[in-house]
Amino acid sequence: MPSPIITSRTNGTRQQLAIAPPADGLALTGRIRIPGDKSISHRALMLGAIAQGETTISGLLLGEDPRSTAACFRALGATISELNETQVTVQGIGLGNLAEPTDVLDAGNSGTTMRLMLGILASHRDRLFTVTGDSSLRSRPMGRVINPLRQMGAQIWGRQNDTLAPLAVRGSQLTPMTYRSPIASAQVKSCILLAGLMAEGATTVIEPSLSRDHSERMLAAFGAEVIVDPETVSATVVGPAKLTGRPVIVPGDISSAAFWLVAAAIVPGSDLVVENVGINPTRTGILDALALMGADITLENERDAAGEPVADIRARYGPLTGCELSGDLIPRAIDEIPILAVAAAAATGKTTIRDAAELRVKESDRLAVTASELARLGVAIAELPDGLEITGGQPLVGAAVDSHTDHRIAMALAIAALTAQGCTTIDRAEAAAISYPSFIETLSDLCQG
Repeated sequence: MPSPIITSRTNGTRQQLAIAPPADGLALTGRIRIPGDKSISHRALMLGAIAQGETTISGLLLGEDPRSTAACFRALGATISELNETQVTVQGIGLGNLAEPTDVLDAGNSGTTMRLMLGILASHRDRLFTVTGDSSLRSRPMGRVINPLRQMGAQIWGRQNDTLAPLAVRGSQLTPMTYRSPIASAQVKSCILLAGLMAEGATTVIEPSLSRDHSERMLAAFGAEVIVDPETVSATVVGPAKLTGRPVIVPGDISSAAFWLVAAAIVPGSDLVVENVGINPTRTGILDALALMGADITLENERDAAGEPVADIRARYGPLTGCELSGDLIPRAIDEIPILAVAAAAATGKTTIRDAAELRVKESDRLAVTASELARLGVAIAELPDGLEITGGQPLVGAAVDSHTDHRIAMALAIAALTAQGCTTIDRAEAAAISYPSFIETLSDLCQG
């Protein structure tokens, strides 16, 4: 049964979500599980497709983005079973054996699919590939991966001086290189490392600060020679590599868990456990940020699952205090900035978020959209060139807001609405399904108590 607090109205594919918390308050309690990690799901499908033999994937995220990855690699010749959370089977065809597709490869809304796939396609000699995506993805910058790939010898063409999709790729024999990335980006790093799998020698990426390292971990697990140097913040892959299929267990996505951790921290009386969450240290910026705010967050049942650290995370309501979030923490929390802004709105004092200009080229300009939509709810928030400034502690008031078709904005606004007085309506709430298909259902269940 739907929660009386939450109602939903659909017009075609467009969904409007209305959230009206009871006047006597709402406490979120119990234990929940979240969908599989999106980053790991993408990489498991891709590496399984280019490995020799069979890969089985348990806990795969069933969101729209991994579905785009699966569809692209099916079109490239890999056999991938129907996607489900229990077990997906990928029959890999080996490095260098991807087929030239008969049609355009469609990455949908997934920047990860497009950017990582470009690294793989660029190394498949004498084959032509064309890659596109939806209107949002076609406006997102691809030069950041095209430029280093061209330095390796890749042939790639696209719109606006070869920076925007649709893109055409003519596979080439690539030359290994050392690339010093101007930004800490797991997508850039992963793209170059994947391109280096078929180059003769060592391909190295050096970052200004450490981005998430799922690619390095998974490449090593599939049999590639991977060298990680924390001192120089570099990752190296030695080609030509041979990848062998293997079982992959996908932990729960900490980026999805973040919404519930913040919800429990800001909704009075809440005590919530989120089970089976990946706590890879390159992804735990959300936990460090909430700790700086004074949130009551604890890790329970810490363990290892197929090379990735996992824990149950308990979050309880308590007073939060504003703080400064910047520097090396930001790459480890880049996807969580919108929901951290919601936490900051509930905190006493001022929170300043800096060094997050990367958010301007996500599914939306997340800095501008977070500022404009939270302001509609009464948050005192100012947009900075590379971040946000939020003065918290004031009551929120329900209002009409819009996701701008960005999944993380849709979910952040839903959590903010739980603390607002009156009814909040979120237009285009269906965007949440991109990374969290059951988000609205889980929210409704929690609101029923």
